[in-house]
Amino acid sequence: MPVDPQPIPSVWARPRDRREQPSLSREQIVSAAVELLDTDGIDALSMRRLGTRLGAGATSLYRHVANKDELIELVVDQVYGELDIPVPDPGTAPGWRVLITRLAHDMRALVLAHPWIASVLGGLGVAYLGPNMTRLSDRVLGLFETAGFPPDEADSAVRVIFAYVTGTTAGEAAWLTLLARSGQSEQESLSGLWPATEEAVRDHPRLHRSYEAARKHDPAARRDHNFAYGLDRTLDGLAVRLEQLGRAGIPSGANGTSGASSTAGTHGATGTHGATGSERLSVPRPMSHRTWEKGRTG
Repeated sequence: MPVDPQPIPSVWARPRDRREQPSLSREQIVSAAVELLDTDGIDALSMRRLGTRLGAGATSLYRHVANKDELIELVVDQVYGELDIPVPDPGTAPGWRVLITRLAHDMRALVLAHPWIASVLGGLGVAYLGPNMTRLSDRVLGLFETAGFPPDEADSAVRVIFAYVTGTTAGEAAWLTLLARSGQSEQESLSGLWPATEEAVRDHPRLHRSYEAARKHDPAARRDHNFAYGLDRTLDGLAVRLEQLGRAGIPSGANGTSGASSTAGTHGATGTHGATGSERLSVPRPMSHRTWEKGRTG
């Protein structure tokens, strides 16, 4: 039996109720939800618990958001609003690699400062329609187009960077959440796991060598290095493609074939080689997640 098509539910596709309770705003609800998530994690989020935190009943919250899924769309978009996103300048060829590197490191720091976000990014529906996510997508597209990528390839390049950052940090966020629940430091936890690890890799000499070498380094610094290494190699590939486009004589303004970008919803050392031209953008240095967290709480 055919099923009538239904629109994908999203807070961004629903007109905002103008009869919202004056004493409680959507912005207050979202800010309180972010605080709850940062303190207690995604499993602790419920409309009833959030209402208690705000001194209001769950019914009052439903006047502003239809359900928990809409609330998550809103909190994720608010968190992405914390990013300082560079504005592309079409009048120059800024150091696109430097700018993308900084943005990627800041995105990683953002996710690790709000580790619950990694668990919801894959199921956000059309959350990419939020104002902060659309701003992020548009500006990063502009960075790649200014660098010389035609629009269709700029869209693909953004997807590659976002996929790398969110994919890598999801595992880190899960690990750090596990550590927080254990009450142990990262070094303490890894030291306690070493006997079991050594036994597991006893018959795998290459893996044993790798784990043995890793033990000599600070685990947080090792994670920073691994993220930077993977990002640099990803950017190496994009830099090669940019050179190919230049040799082929494809102008940066060539018409692409892709539709509107939805990249935001799919979603240590700094590589600076490959940057060209003058930088007229004021962009902060990339922050480690520890610096980011200190800035939020200091």
